[in-house]
Formats: sequence, structure tokens, C-alpha cells
Amino acid sequence: MAAVSPELDLLVLCELNPDVLVVDANLDIRLGQVERLVADAEITLGSSGAITAAAAAAQGLRVGVCAVVGADLAGEVATRRLAELGVDVGAVRVESGRRTGLTVVLSRPDGDRSLLTFPGSMADLTVAQLPTVAARHVHVSSIFLQTGLHPGLAAWLTEARAQGATTSLDPGWDPAEAWTGALSFLPAIDFLLSNAAETLHLAAALTGAPVLELALAARTLADCGPIVVAKAGADGGLATDGTSFWRCAAAPAELVDTTGAGDNFDAGFLAGLLSGADLPACLARAVATGSWSLAGRGGTGRLASASQALEAAARLTCTPIRRPAEELA
Repeated sequence: MAAVSPELDLLVLCELNPDVLVVDANLDIRLGQVERLVADAEITLGSSGAITAAAAAAQGLRVGVCAVVGADLAGEVATRRLAELGVDVGAVRVESGRRTGLTVVLSRPDGDRSLLTFPGSMADLTVAQLPTVAARHVHVSSIFLQTGLHPGLAAWLTEARAQGATTSLDPGWDPAEAWTGALSFLPAIDFLLSNAAETLHLAAALTGAPVLELALAARTLADCGPIVVAKAGADGGLATDGTSFWRCAAAPAELVDTTGAGDNFDAGFLAGLLSGADLPACLARAVATGSWSLAGRGGTGRLASASQALEAAARLTCTPIRRPAEELA
């Protein structure tokens, strides 16, 4: 694998694929050899990690990705688009005989959506293919899709931290809905960036019992080591180090498409982190960046610059949850 730049702020280990975005207010899939017209459709950059990388680059970070694609049109399109958005793709491995993954996003203007994913080469990236860490922060996306990374990843991340990098994980949804596959990585990461549903499921997998309250789920996961930053959609987000809890409400935003909003959220948080901001300020920047993206089509249709994210974040309020952690039990 070609080396990434030795002067990166952010290295993303990701699945890389295009999205086929299909949008219609009355979207309803029906089989039976019928044809229906839809209001809009386009090909956009897909993958949680790739969208995060592009959004972080838009905020001025030096970003590179490690990924595997097939020697096909889908891989060429995704890699070229990522490079056009200012991301170093020198460590994207092209595998002949493999097919690049693809996601069909079926979306309604009200924000509801369904994702149909062909994994393709998403699981092909392995720890043996990763470069020597030369970045201030390492972010891992969609760990339930990137199964090739599972052997050895915790040790690799631990070594990255020993070399001075901070680390984060956005687990994504588990198609098998087992959730236990991400738990072994928690002690090796500094930040867990999960949405509300993922946070609840991960906490339930950890405890063996349903967890119904987001702050309690976040604290439960934080007890394993990472600061937990939970994305709550229109309700903004929550962050905790296990002792202090912060909530940040989102401002009203124009809604065109929710695709990639959580990945933009991740980018805003990481941009704040790498600028030296404290946890509440990072959370506000994350919420502002995620909300900014809602007015664009696809995950990279509307990327916030650093100044735009900071200006929007300044209008938000992060509020400490004024109850001691033991009251959440």
C-alpha cells in the first residue's frame, strides 16, 4: 500500500464506496416487474469514513484515508471524488478481481431513509495493510462492515496512542444486530462517536440487559475507557467522560437530506478536538457541522468550512446535565 503523507492531522481507516441516492416523498419499493418514477436521484460519495474525511478537509484539516476498492468504475468514482474534496488518497489500495462496495440510499424529504449496502471490498482492509501512523488522530468508521480490520486493530490503535495519536471510532449500524463485535475496541479508543440508537445497543450488548436512557448508556460505555459522544439527530448531541455530562441542542435547520449528517458531525467534533477546544466546544462544533450538512444532497453536498462551523456553533448552547453520575444508575 502506498504511504500517506507524514504530516496528516487525521488518518481515517474506512470503507470507500459511492452512494446511489434516490429521493422521493412517496418512496415505496414494490417488486413485481413494475417501473416507477422518482423525484430525484444522483451518485454521491458514500461511506461513513470517507464523508467524515471530506468534511474534515473542508474545515482545513490535512486528511488521508486508508481503504480498499476494486479495479472498477465504482472504485474510480469514489476515489477520484474524495481526492477532489482535498483528501489524500495515496493509501487507497486498488485490488484487481474485487468489486467496490455500493450503497443505495432510499430517502424521503422528511429525513426517513433506508440503506441497501453491497459490501464488496469494504471488508478487505486489514491491519497488515496499514501504514505507520503519521497523524495526530486516527479515526475508524463502520467497524461492523470492516471485518477485515478486526484481528489486530485494538493492538494497532494502542500502539498509535503510544506514539502520541488520539483515536476514535464511529461504529455504524451492525447489520447482524449483535453489537458485541465493537466492544473489544473500546479500551483502545479515546472517543466513541455513535448515534443514539447505536449507543443504546452497544450498552445493552455490554451489560446483557436493555438500556433505555441515552445518558446512562453513554456512561456505561465510557466506563470502558472512551469519552462517548452520542449523536441525537434533531435533538443535537450528548457527550460524557463518565463523570461530566453535556448536552447540546441543535438549532432549526433546513432539511434536504439526512445522508451523512452523522459523519459530518464526526468531522466537526474532530476538527474541534484537533484545534485544542474543550469537550463542550467540540460537541457544539459537531452539532453545528452535522446540522449544516442537512441542506445539501448526499453526505458531501454541503460541507461546512471552519469559519462556518464555528459561527454556527457559537449560536448553540451546551448545557451540563446537573445531576451526579450515580443518579443515572
